Amino acid sequence: MAIMSKRHDLIVDHDVEQREDDKPQRTGNRMDGRSATPVPKKKRMTRSTFWGEMFSAAIYKRQQGRIARQVTFGALIATLGIGFWRLSQFLVTKGAFWQFGIPLVLFAVGAWLAFRLVNYPPFADFLVAVEAEMSKVSWPTRPELFRSSLVVMITIFGLAALLAVYDLVLHTLLTALWKLGK
Repeated sequence: MAIMSKRHDLIVDHDVEQREDDKPQRTGNRMDGRSATPVPKKKRMTRSTFWGEMFSAAIYKRQQGRIARQVTFGALIATLGIGFWRLSQFLVTKGAFWQFGIPLVLFAVGAWLAFRLVNYPPFADFLVAVEAEMSKVSWPTRPELFRSSLVVMITIFGLAALLAVYDLVLHTLLTALWKLGK
């Protein structure tokens, strides 16, 4: 059982269910309340569980990491859409079914797999953690962003000019040495 502590970023796993009076419930054959067989803290995903997840329509942790999941899903859909649009352009000479039907079916399958991927528990937990970390970031104000961007652009153009001067000098020197060698 996972219980959220007072700190929102800490989740504590408890193997023994607790009653209101904080005494462990008897969950197995032993008198001390512990189960006779040890319960692993994390269940491993087996192949059958993975494929069961791929064919399930359930949304894992519906209210957590929504923005990260939606952005990830959108990026996957955009990638699939561009890829299958290019496939339809490639199949233009094969007929309407091949040009439109096959890419649409593949897009639908890919969209379902993308939906299931963002709800696959290990990946969804990662996206939840990403969103939690992104909420801790201190974002710059608009003037700070403008000044920082200006510094980066001036540095890039300065380095490009410096490399152009080095290139011109080396080209001139090597051309002169080439002419002397002939």
